[in-house]
Amino acid sequence: MLVMVKSSPESTEGKRGIELAMDMATDLILIQNAVYFSQKSRLQSFGGTVYALGEDMRLRGISSDGTGSKIKEIDYDKLVDLMTKEEKVFGAF
Repeated sequence: MLVMVKSSPESTEGKRGIELAMDMATDLILIQNAVYFSQKSRLQSFGGTVYALGEDMRLRGISSDGTGSKIKEIDYDKLVDLMTKEEKVFGAF
């Protein structure tokens, strides 16, 4: 199972999406403004794999050097692959 979050870390929706992923012990995909969660000071206690859309990171000035070590940068093709391989994908938080 995957949880996809698009809202910023300051938003209620973004926080709710992260909490859902943690509670359900799923992997996490960060897109749009949610890529700000990939910064080093965030998601330190997250146990699953965290994927962040590289294009969205670049558009917001976030480099791979500024992300936590568990963040895996992906492109759109990998995003589609991840979504099609999973039985369930929750998103739009």
